[in-house]
Amino acid sequence: MSDNNRYNLRGVSAQKEDVHKAIAKLDKGLYPNAFCKIYPDYWGGDDAYCNLMHADGAGTKSSLAYLYWKETGDLSVWKGIAIDSIVMNIDDLLCVGATGPFTYSSTIGRNKNLIPGDVISEIINGTQSYFNTLAGYGIDVMLMGGETADVGDLVRTVIVDGTMSCRMRRDKLVTTEKMIPDDVVVSLASYGQATYETEYNSGMGSNGLTSARHEMLKKEYAQKYPESVDPGLPQEVVYNGKYSLTDDTETPLNVGKMILSPTRTYAPVVLQILQQHFDKIHGIIHCSGGGQSKVLHYLPTALRVVKNNLLPVPPLFTMIQESAGTAWREMYQVFNMGQRLEIYTDRETADAIVDISKSFNIDAQISGFVEKSEKKEVIIDSPHGGFSYS
Repeated sequence: MSDNNRYNLRGVSAQKEDVHKAIAKLDKGLYPNAFCKIYPDYWGGDDAYCNLMHADGAGTKSSLAYLYWKETGDLSVWKGIAIDSIVMNIDDLLCVGATGPFTYSSTIGRNKNLIPGDVISEIINGTQSYFNTLAGYGIDVMLMGGETADVGDLVRTVIVDGTMSCRMRRDKLVTTEKMIPDDVVVSLASYGQATYETEYNSGMGSNGLTSARHEMLKKEYAQKYPESVDPGLPQEVVYNGKYSLTDDTETPLNVGKMILSPTRTYAPVVLQILQQHFDKIHGIIHCSGGGQSKVLHYLPTALRVVKNNLLPVPPLFTMIQESAGTAWREMYQVFNMGQRLEIYTDRETADAIVDISKSFNIDAQISGFVEKSEKKEVIIDSPHGGFSYS
């Protein structure tokens, strides 16, 4: 069975073509090629400013948290889900130069019969606790409340989403309009342990979780926790892996905790980069949905991005690939593969960015370059093969 067929049978898509088609006629904001939508300053009415708002969430990672909590009784995984929802918002906003202050509203939909109050408490209190951590690094976020709805007829376990907004000066925006041939790509690692993290991070992020969960975990979880699975899925794509949640790995984490590693924010790093090198930053890309091909959607003109020096693939993604037998081309298109943030700049500034990243104990390196092309294209030259996306 091909990788695309497996994704489609599970009801997921790396590229979400139907969604992009549905929104094709909507207003794309002031800067169509920016990573986030940017609109005029509706509240302040000042042409020097703009408003940004973004909505995202932890996705199906919450289903895995449910499994782990039921198996181990470990409530702390739910704080991780709160972090995932926050970071999937804040790191998209970083890509246009927004570093706060932000406002945040959470939206939680639960099946009350399966998700009790102590889980909801862990999510909500974990949200504020994470904001307190970010404040220590100069990133201010105000929790504005939100909605927790009991929607058992619609939600099998729990959905954790959020909406983040801010107001900022237009002359401080970062858009990919400035990308040019001879720019280099600086990749920041998604794995390891940053100075502001409390344990090793596998690099998982919050994309590709449906595939990772079903390809890695044993079939027994389908029988034990049928509420964690869409009952309409064909059995051949349901929990067809070889691992138990508590199996040891070569990392400090077991299998479940590896896949549940909270999505790393780069906000403290990007804040310093923009404070010191704003004028030299030509683009910032969050390699979330679309993985290492993500930049393709944000190229301002016909350019080719060649990535020929990516960071090593961390153990998690090798385990996923080996479990699923997924083609490496698809792996690089679905997962971040160990580098979730890219910064496009000149070579001299790139060296300074690497130093800033490493000061937070986040590995980074120049991973590629931009060149002229007849079409928009991304080339991956990896130890696992060469791949083209266009």
